[in-house]
Amino acid sequence: MRLREFFYIEKSDRSVLVVLIVVALAVLGLFQLLDQPGPTTAEAEAPPTPLKEGSVMGDGASGGGFDGRREGAQGFGRQAFRYDAGAAAAPERFAFDPNTADSTQLLRLGLRPWQVRNIYRYRQRGGIYRRKQDFARLYGLTQKEYRELEPYISIADDYRPAAELFAGEQEVAGERGTGTTDGGAVEWTPKLKEGERVALNVADTAELKRVPGIGSYFARQIVRYRQQLGGFVSKEQLAEIENFPVAALPYLDLAGGSIQRMNLNKMSLGELRRHPYVSFYQARAIIDYRRLHGPLHSLDELSLLPEFPPEAIRRLQPYVEF
Repeated sequence: MRLREFFYIEKSDRSVLVVLIVVALAVLGLFQLLDQPGPTTAEAEAPPTPLKEGSVMGDGASGGGFDGRREGAQGFGRQAFRYDAGAAAAPERFAFDPNTADSTQLLRLGLRPWQVRNIYRYRQRGGIYRRKQDFARLYGLTQKEYRELEPYISIADDYRPAAELFAGEQEVAGERGTGTTDGGAVEWTPKLKEGERVALNVADTAELKRVPGIGSYFARQIVRYRQQLGGFVSKEQLAEIENFPVAALPYLDLAGGSIQRMNLNKMSLGELRRHPYVSFYQARAIIDYRRLHGPLHSLDELSLLPEFPPEAIRRLQPYVEF
């Protein structure tokens, strides 16, 4: 018997064998393709480095208006940032106009590269930030980040709603000043200088917005909490407002104003409950004590109740009368 007879394969079997070999080679090629190494962790997590002047991305603020923003948006793409592991820096705070700020300014404020790209795309499509609140719609921006940036957002007159032209001269004179940013002249609320202070218990929202770090949101929160308490007896009470910027405390003063006290013997359950320092169970305990023992004469009587630990008595002391 000849040797080749051991390796003889019929014609039909040879066709099947060829097909199997082709399929096996295709599978091996696919595995090789999928096994290509991707970017390392260090490369994927490297912080962005903004382009310098003269790069392919145009300066969105150079035109001073919509044309300049469009040129900056057209030059801004996925390759607009180079990644450099040593480029990370703490966020800075300065006045900026989201309609004209370029990528370097936006990155210095602490925005992420993909957020800056979204801003450029929005402006390229003709989008305009007409009010500070419009910037809060930026995808991925948290409430804390917006509250920190809000005092520094300055919308130029060219982008403000036309209805503001008829808002009244008193509002313009009382709440706005004139300043400049890299994008040109804008209007913004003038801030207090070091050593200047605002009366915490009498200031309105326009005065409070002059405090560095306090914008419209925190100004409203201060006034609302002041009304609920009946006045502030300590600046440290502002820390009870969520995420309040403690750097603003040196610019506030307790001088002026008076504390509104509540009569624990005359107030109903609902009226007692409205005070921030009185919980529902504490209000109910006061009502029950009055019903069983008569009018209260001092807070020492409430200290005998389990609902009123020493800390609760101390906080209530400036706000009650009998």
